[in-house]
Amino acid sequence: MSRRVAGLAFAVLLAACDPNVGPPEPPAPPPVDVQLRQQLDRWGVIPIGPVPRQDPALVALGRALFFDKLLSGNRDVSCATCHHPASHLGDGLSLAVGTGGTGSGTARTPGEGREFVPRNAPSLLNAGLGLFYLFWDGRISGFPGGSFDTPAGSLLPPGLPNVLAAQAMFPVLDRREMRGQPGDTDVFGGPNELAQLGDSQLTAIWQGVMRRVLAFPEYRSLFAAAFPGTPEIQLGFEHAARAIAAFEIEAFTRTQSPFDRYLERDAAALTAEQKRGALLFFGEARCGSCHNGPLLGGGFANVGAPQIGPGTETAAPLDRGRGDVIGVEQYAFFFRVAPLRNVELTAPYMHSGAYPTLEAVVRHYNDVPKALRQYDVTQLQPALRDRYHGDDATVSAVLQTLDFRVRTPLQLTDGQQRELVAFLQSLTDPAARDLAGLAPPRVPSGLPVN
Repeated sequence: MSRRVAGLAFAVLLAACDPNVGPPEPPAPPPVDVQLRQQLDRWGVIPIGPVPRQDPALVALGRALFFDKLLSGNRDVSCATCHHPASHLGDGLSLAVGTGGTGSGTARTPGEGREFVPRNAPSLLNAGLGLFYLFWDGRISGFPGGSFDTPAGSLLPPGLPNVLAAQAMFPVLDRREMRGQPGDTDVFGGPNELAQLGDSQLTAIWQGVMRRVLAFPEYRSLFAAAFPGTPEIQLGFEHAARAIAAFEIEAFTRTQSPFDRYLERDAAALTAEQKRGALLFFGEARCGSCHNGPLLGGGFANVGAPQIGPGTETAAPLDRGRGDVIGVEQYAFFFRVAPLRNVELTAPYMHSGAYPTLEAVVRHYNDVPKALRQYDVTQLQPALRDRYHGDDATVSAVLQTLDFRVRTPLQLTDGQQRELVAFLQSLTDPAARDLAGLAPPRVPSGLPVN
């Protein structure tokens, strides 16, 4: 050993034996961007690729159909009634108001003898990004180009290209949403022939809608352009659904938020507060265990959302969600984990529209059992306040199957909750804030576009 090396070793030994010298300092934590990118990798959060461009003729047809009230039995609501550009492709209501309602937007109320739709109308922003499940209870599911699991079973026509097109087949069947009740008359005082059909006559209802649509020469021209080579006699509502889905994919996709830019390696795209919120989201707050992957959502969970409204047919006045779809008691009160892109714009939140702000949602998750037991009905529009089911039996039933990930309070400080909200706001694409240009000035039927 050289004298120099021996001297260094002796010096180190003396330092180790010196009572005045403390243990070595622990290594500094990695910079926030390093920590955050580690968490993003852990939860599979990667950039969203571009969606396939849609056939312009198909999009033009889909746009007309989406905004045309002709598709509803009473000719009084369109797809856009509950998914309106002014409300960021939702309706701004806790629970939707379908056919027979009065007013528009957040002022819309059920008409005489009518009831709220049992669930919140989710925004269609980014609905075409390849989701596997649609509807709050996931009753429509499937992969693009594959087979679909739907309430129609074998009656669902073949050839639908994606789950969004499969979903578009169903609102026209629903009596509360679009079809109407037996004995209804339309806005002109004429009979509602779609409402007279039985609930099991799915094919006849779809055929009835198409007879209405193809009675207009302009629609016949739009279908001919969108489906060249398909004889008019072979056109079914599945062709209309394909067009509506193509329009939704082309027009409703907004994936250029600050967070998206951060995923593309722009470290300056997020503020320091948003980065702290993201670290909380994917770490201590445990949000990433449900909201993960490219879409920040997927799967099902019972997160203790308050029970509000008329409930579903199988469980009225409650809504048991996924549990009733698959017939498994352990999944009672489970609902789809919604993707979070542009979530800042899509209030009110949860399947029952229970919370009007992101701040209220974060408070709910901070202590779910407490939030459910102490839910404040003044957060709801007045017409729904007496439709909150907060009795002990209901609360206990919801808590019985509460997801294990939200059983324990998070104990986040007010500052941490603000950081979480700041992160959620970073998921907003600026181009999603104003969608007024999506609505056409007119539709082929001549019915009003509101």
